[in-house]
Amino acid sequence: MTADGAAKPGRAGLVTFGETMGLVSALDTGPLEFARTFGYGIGGAESNVAIGVSRLGADASWFGRIGSDATGDLVERRLRAEEVHTIAIRDSGFTGVMVKHRRFGTTLQVDYHRAGSAGSRLSPADVRDELVQGATILHVTGITPALSDSARAAVFHAVALARAAGTTVSVDVNYRSKLWEPAVAGPVLRDLVSHADIVFAGVEEAELVLGEQAPPPGPDSASALALALAALGPSQAVIKDGARGCTAVIDGVPHRVPALSVSVIDPVGAGDAFVAGYLAESLCGSPAAVRLHTAIAAGAFAVTVPGDCEGLPRRADLAALARSEVDIAR
Repeated sequence: MTADGAAKPGRAGLVTFGETMGLVSALDTGPLEFARTFGYGIGGAESNVAIGVSRLGADASWFGRIGSDATGDLVERRLRAEEVHTIAIRDSGFTGVMVKHRRFGTTLQVDYHRAGSAGSRLSPADVRDELVQGATILHVTGITPALSDSARAAVFHAVALARAAGTTVSVDVNYRSKLWEPAVAGPVLRDLVSHADIVFAGVEEAELVLGEQAPPPGPDSASALALALAALGPSQAVIKDGARGCTAVIDGVPHRVPALSVSVIDPVGAGDAFVAGYLAESLCGSPAAVRLHTAIAAGAFAVTVPGDCEGLPRRADLAALARSEVDIAR
């Protein structure tokens, strides 16, 4: 990527990889044992971002391991239908599944069934070297290194390839407490962030990465955290701060964009939508302010629709938002 954020001539767009799973969603609110209606789709942080980038008009590629089962078939079909260049490596293991239900109000519970899954068997040999080296942006998350030793090695192998080839490296910390303990995750995620050009993190995720170097809590904690993350190496550090919007340090310049107030239906996937919006604009060569505003708008759209990737917006949706033609509660 050039200094102004534009794609390098002759390069492809976004490349990402990781585990995409089947998503079982209880449609009734209350304890899971009493739910009687369910939906079935797909979900995965990296594929969510790929779909989001594709819907916003940029090229996106995803690769990963899926089982030779009906859920694996669904994952591959859905990604291809979203015009994501898909390399689905079929594995003898099963495609992982996550179960989501709303216990009460807007409180969601997500359970994972992925230990020993096809996705967890990802290894450096699965990394498509030429694809990574020819990309404008390689996007990885902190989820994949938590799946297995081989998956962790695959992430660092891809990042090393990208850096050597001049491919921009994007990292979303995306810490999952159900996958690994903070004491184990912290050093690995810090190492990953130190090799990134762009980093996305929530407030608590930034504190986990920074460890003892995290700034003390205060009224401007998000700005301090962004500065501290940037000091690890990334030239673009973005703090996703939920209802408070986002705070970033991009090429040394601070930014803050407030959130849009919308009726939240399903918050899962909002962070992936935010990242997709930012990276899609990066691929278009948009300035920092536009990247951040699109990220905020994409996240706002995502939470208004059930599912991991169903609510990811297209350009027409963002244009409607700019004209205030959507139901925004202010």
